[in-house]
Amino acid sequence: MTTLNYRKTVTVATMTGCLLLPLAGQSMADDHAGCAQAEYAMGLRYQQQSAEIIALQRQGFELATYRLAEQIEEYDGSADLAIITDLDETVIDNSALLVRDMQACHDFTAWDTWLHWEREGEPTLIPGAKEFLEYADEQGVAIYYVSDRYEENKQHTLDTLEALQLPQVSEERVMLLGPPKTERRAIVADQYTLVMQLGDTLHDFAGEFAGADLEEQRALVNDHAERFGHDWIVFPNATYGSWSEADLEAWEAPFEEE
Repeated sequence: MTTLNYRKTVTVATMTGCLLLPLAGQSMADDHAGCAQAEYAMGLRYQQQSAEIIALQRQGFELATYRLAEQIEEYDGSADLAIITDLDETVIDNSALLVRDMQACHDFTAWDTWLHWEREGEPTLIPGAKEFLEYADEQGVAIYYVSDRYEENKQHTLDTLEALQLPQVSEERVMLLGPPKTERRAIVADQYTLVMQLGDTLHDFAGEFAGADLEEQRALVNDHAERFGHDWIVFPNATYGSWSEADLEAWEAPFEEE
């Protein structure tokens, strides 16, 4: 999750012109014919309910495990290795909060319900996350959780991660919103050989993505193509991101049914 203070920007996928079927249990949004937040349903349904998202998430962590093993073998004990991972929609799943807000016709991208969720919500683990992090821990790799969750709720976030039984959870290893992620990553890189980063948005990997528009981001992805799937592992998030208000491109042929 990020705002202009380096929290993940803007809204969810805008499915303009699509008929959205109601989610099970969806009530308040159904009762408001003009509820703009109903547009969020398709991305949320994919993120929370699809089998494909589980497959992609597990695939991401399987690739991360394979690449980390390569790095461990390459360094062969000659350096202190570290990885950095984002939390929300990378290690933990917050979709229950987003669905609740959508059903209340509330725009969760205002982030004004997040403090409550951090204190009292119960996020679940992204499939494959715990196994990968336990592998890193067993191999002696330092794990840093670099997230834009609120610093004022740090103890609640620590409690949540400990309840999920994630390794290396501590005041030092959980670095929350304050300095930009670039600065927090630099602190880790100054102490360790940083061999992998994991996240669901591009500014989880490099600060140059944070202020870039979509065209610039796409160009930067091409510039860094060799890093994706190697030491940068990206996880899918169809619920919010800097792409969510982008114009869609349609086929220009006249509409026909046969």
